Amino acid sequence: MISHSAWDWKPLLPLMLTALSLGAVVLAMAWLKMESRWSLRQRLGVVSAVTLFLCFDLILFGAYTRLSDSGLGCPDWPGCYGHGSPLGADAAIDEAAALMPTGPVTLKKAWIEMIHRYAAMTVGLLILGLFVVSWWQVYRHRLARGTPPEPDMDLNQAWSMARWSTLTLFWVGVQGLFGALTVSSRLYPAIVSLHLLGGMMLLTLLSILTFKLQGASSKGWLTRLGRIQRGPDPAVSNTRGWWGVIGLGLLLLWGQMALGAWVSTNYAVLACQTFPLCQGQWWPAMNFAQGFEIWRPLGLSADGGAIDFAALTAIHVVHRLGAACVLLGLSWVAWQLHRQGRVTLSRALVLLLAVQILSGVSNVVLEWPLLAALTHVGGAAALVLCLTWGGLLAPRDLVSEA
Repeated sequence: MISHSAWDWKPLLPLMLTALSLGAVVLAMAWLKMESRWSLRQRLGVVSAVTLFLCFDLILFGAYTRLSDSGLGCPDWPGCYGHGSPLGADAAIDEAAALMPTGPVTLKKAWIEMIHRYAAMTVGLLILGLFVVSWWQVYRHRLARGTPPEPDMDLNQAWSMARWSTLTLFWVGVQGLFGALTVSSRLYPAIVSLHLLGGMMLLTLLSILTFKLQGASSKGWLTRLGRIQRGPDPAVSNTRGWWGVIGLGLLLLWGQMALGAWVSTNYAVLACQTFPLCQGQWWPAMNFAQGFEIWRPLGLSADGGAIDFAALTAIHVVHRLGAACVLLGLSWVAWQLHRQGRVTLSRALVLLLAVQILSGVSNVVLEWPLLAALTHVGGAAALVLCLTWGGLLAPRDLVSEA
């Protein structure tokens, strides 16, 4: 049997070159869409928006990697059996597949896993580029001594962009560590759940960076999404109170996403295959203590025994209860958005809630179809974006457009 370790840095250079090539293609495609009269800030806004879009896609593809049981398609990191792609690891993949034909390692699963890694590194390099250009702008402002090198970006704006790009780059490193630990821990549910939530946090940071670059412009697409369609209700025009509304919505959403990640990474979706009843009961037998033991291997309890079906049921039912709370809470937030005049954003939030309900119920009654599962993950990511932009578009930002 061909041996391998969980960490093998030999393929790092070819992986970086692959990501660099993919990043260059993405930037070239974005560049073709830019107009020659655009300022540097507008160009950076496009690059940031493209990176945000790729991050959203990456979250979906990460979910597909997990749902297709490809998380250990290459059981080492960052490459595949010490190679930059599955092409050089044919012998090791064939041997592993021969030993376990339906196991975690097959040529198809290896490619799925490596494509996910290529995409993640490409997003990381694009963020690195934004980081470098951001700090270069700060440096140029310091050299200019009061004369802005870019007419639409003063020193404060350059500093803001630099700080957010630094935080985003740092989080890319954290997310990469979660990805590596996902492989080396052999899919510990706690690590995989943190990896999913880390992807959502990266999406949040990129949405903030994109807003900083283009949201304040009257032509920015984020601004158009949150434009006030009618006069806001004076009762909700207080910025601090508005952030409290959005903060409550985000708190509920992130809590529910954590529960959803725990359901998915423990494969507890099918513990209940009917709705609204579970196993023909409103309150079936459940083992909450074992279900919410955080640090344990996949499919096992903390003491090493097989996890109880009642524990999986407890995980599933808690997620359902959380969904009811989130539905009520975010419906109230959507109503508040509407009162504040953000009709488009309010309607988007209601639509996404409907998508989440339908896809969640479909996962149960249709026995976890891939399309419904991916829609559920994508809907959660879209809700993160919707609420984040709701917070960024506080009442004071666009009140003059009412």
